[in-house]
Amino acid sequence: MDLFINLAINGIATGMLIFLIACGLTLIFGLMDVLNFAHGGIFAWGAFVGVWGYSVTQNFLISIVLAVIAGLLIGLITEYLIIRPVYGNHIQQILITLGFMLVLSEFIKVVFGPNILAAQKPPFLQDYWLVGDVTIIKYRAFTIVVGFIIFVAIMAVLKYTKIGLIVRAGVMDKEMIQALGVNIRLVFIGVFMVGSALAALGGALFAPSSGVAYAEMGMEFGIFAFIVVIIGGMGSVPGSLIAALLVGLSNVFMAYYVPSLAMAVTMILMFLVLIFRPEGLFKVSGVSNK
Repeated sequence: MDLFINLAINGIATGMLIFLIACGLTLIFGLMDVLNFAHGGIFAWGAFVGVWGYSVTQNFLISIVLAVIAGLLIGLITEYLIIRPVYGNHIQQILITLGFMLVLSEFIKVVFGPNILAAQKPPFLQDYWLVGDVTIIKYRAFTIVVGFIIFVAIMAVLKYTKIGLIVRAGVMDKEMIQALGVNIRLVFIGVFMVGSALAALGGALFAPSSGVAYAEMGMEFGIFAFIVVIIGGMGSVPGSLIAALLVGLSNVFMAYYVPSLAMAVTMILMFLVLIFRPEGLFKVSGVSNK
């Protein structure tokens, strides 16, 4: 039973990290109908900027802030230079964002060097708690709390604020919102930047958890993010959370009991959802949770 609890905590922590990148992706798709495969590259940049920021400042909060700022800036550049010319064309979006993700990954090697960077946890998160025979690693508990706070904050903004109302209405009818005097283009840019910042935040939190940051992590976790979005339902923030937790838990349990099937079980989950519920676990219109 203690082993089950430990594995469950690890799986939830992993799921929350995946949720951060998938949540940004589902926000971008839900409002903008954009398939952004460069999202994983922004995740990797968040990891490297976070590791570099902590090595320079020795302040974990500052390193996280630097990673989020990097995500915002890369998101702005991506939307302006890469996405804007291909709005409405999913094939071109897939091709150009895949190419840009490779550019982002290679540019990491130019800026930070080709070697894997070692990532450290801050001293106050390096320890663990013992609850009976259950070991709760502080950093994993921290990532769970951060992921939950981000989820609550996003849902609160979408449901109870004016900008959230504009976003949800823009999902339904972009032309109507623009006719009411709202600059929907600025809304698009803002959502894209926030989604990119969430990916960078996920990278900055993941690197200390794994102990390393490497340029190819963008491709690996970008695939995970798309799987989560497909399982949860395109455009559903709650769906992304549930799907990320399912993927995190299944990977951790399978990695312990049947390591060779750890990745396969994720693909099987996606395969079953595509067959029996192709719209995803949560069928929604855009990011609105209805």
